[in-house]
Amino acid sequence: MRYFKVLVVSLLLLIGSVAVFGEQKVVRVMHGWPAQQGEAFDKVVAAFKAAHPDIDVVVEVVGRDRPAILATRLAAGNPPDVSPIPWLGLMAEWARAGYLVPLDGLVDVSEQVEALTPLGYVDGELYGVWQSANIKSLVWYNVNELGPNFNLPTWEALLAFTKGLAVAGKPAWSIGLESGAASGWPGTDWIEDIMLRTAGPELYDKWVAHEIPWTHPAVRRAFELFGEIVLNPDYVLGGPVGALTTNFGDAPAALFTDPPQAYLHRQATFIQGFILNTYPDLVPGEDFDVFPFPPIDPEAVDGIPILGAGDVSVVFKTGGPLRGTRPEVIEFVQFLASKEAQEIWIRELGELAANKTVDADAIYTNPITRKAWDILLNAKVFRFDGSDLMPGAVGAGSFWQGVLDYVSGVPLDTVLETIEQSAIEAYGK
Repeated sequence: MRYFKVLVVSLLLLIGSVAVFGEQKVVRVMHGWPAQQGEAFDKVVAAFKAAHPDIDVVVEVVGRDRPAILATRLAAGNPPDVSPIPWLGLMAEWARAGYLVPLDGLVDVSEQVEALTPLGYVDGELYGVWQSANIKSLVWYNVNELGPNFNLPTWEALLAFTKGLAVAGKPAWSIGLESGAASGWPGTDWIEDIMLRTAGPELYDKWVAHEIPWTHPAVRRAFELFGEIVLNPDYVLGGPVGALTTNFGDAPAALFTDPPQAYLHRQATFIQGFILNTYPDLVPGEDFDVFPFPPIDPEAVDGIPILGAGDVSVVFKTGGPLRGTRPEVIEFVQFLASKEAQEIWIRELGELAANKTVDADAIYTNPITRKAWDILLNAKVFRFDGSDLMPGAVGAGSFWQGVLDYVSGVPLDTVLETIEQSAIEAYGK
């Protein structure tokens, strides 16, 4: 009888603790955004808390080495509830391994931009809900140096301009490949943009899916065209070493020194936030502007193809069968996808909404952001960042490292063969 009473008391304590736990509405979120992006996300969280005072959102910031940290946390069984991530390849891996909560029927994605929605699915099930988008196929320049409406409409024109400045002893480009544990990713964007323009979207898709090897002539050509610029010390500020050691967020600042240290910078829409953080007095559209990264082989693709990326929020299975689908977690993810949350993000960072119902005329008062928004909505050919679609061991591993090796002087054959070996293993799994 004594043991029975102890057992009853223990069960009552357990039931009581579960009940108390059920009343505690806490959403744990992990992100890796630095500085201004992190501050913008804090404002989104604050807006959610104001509307949901009974829900606490605990934000954990871990830096750019988040893929490795999440892998460790998943293996240990203690991931966050939610993480907005740009790595769709990792999302697919986690979904297939059973780490993620399927969100079909839980989160409404009917307001998302049509070009983005399919990319949140894995094997027919929804796992990623879009928070924001970026267009990567943009070249930034100093209007006061190059004039309004400056444009290099073809690859030939881009190279001619680059060579002309080199003759005058001026590097045309500022390139930054350094990003801590994620160093190399800005170079993969260059190669993906070039691949899309030379091989076309169909072959691009086969490359991303590893239906062609990394040693394929089309992949080799994309690296070589990137190398025409990044490996030439007369074309890039600081030469290859400068590209390797310059942080991606610091790179555009060289366009606005007096006198300019460089004149062109290829990067996504999000870089506007870094520019204005360094030079808050600059006026978008007046002091700096963008033009589309030009086509290279017109016969390969119709018009100017757009390479894009963004962040999708995923929900991890945490601590038991009910944890990942707690109403407060789903409510927070739905808020991240909402018009209200995304308009905060846009106003703070100059990025693009993934929600098509945002008031474009009211919030895209920045002419550069509005230009990018129109491009996103009207693009004939849109492809997501290839490295983010690939398995993590390749897209966030050997590809990143391969770019660094190539710029460091490792022979291209060695670089491509090394990535191919890792791809064989990663895609095989």
